[in-house]
Amino acid sequence: MEVNLTSEKAKRDYQLVLMAREKGDQQAYADLMRMYKEPVYLMLLKMTKNPADADDLTIEAFGKAFCQLHLYNPTNAFSTWLFSIASNNCLDFIRKQRMETVPISDMQTKSESEVFEYPVPADTPNPEEAMMNEQRKQRLREFVGLLKPRYRDLVEMRYFDELSYEEIAERTKLPMGTVKIRLSRAKALLKEMIVEQ
Repeated sequence: MEVNLTSEKAKRDYQLVLMAREKGDQQAYADLMRMYKEPVYLMLLKMTKNPADADDLTIEAFGKAFCQLHLYNPTNAFSTWLFSIASNNCLDFIRKQRMETVPISDMQTKSESEVFEYPVPADTPNPEEAMMNEQRKQRLREFVGLLKPRYRDLVEMRYFDELSYEEIAERTKLPMGTVKIRLSRAKALLKEMIVEQ
């Protein structure tokens, strides 16, 4: 593989990627996130016009990039690759949001006598759905139990105990960035396990 990095910044990033990818160096992951979190967030904020969505999508983008570091090709700068992942992920998110909305014109009737019926989901699941949800939760807990403790504990705190990132960082004495990265990796690992099953 030919490395084509001309700037000092691109060379520095590539060294951090190598340390993260080949040695699992947590500081390298943290450095990459520290350098690019704000620019990625600002790009996503312009795309979504929503700070909460931009924040969530920023974490997702880093999670995807860090889980796919083995696919990074140094013919381009790491920042170019990261921004591409972030923008593609954001476009997918925006498409899904648009698909979930219903135009007001669809909800209007054509005449006084015509009744438009629009299915509205019930607030509570029926007994069959409730049983299936419970089975899914139990299966998910089994998958979570297979994770390494450093991932499992964070997943349990975030999704079972419903703690915020700040509360988890405080409880574990880990930097917030580390908590978010590990949770993102844990989600990717869980997804792989579920797909394999």
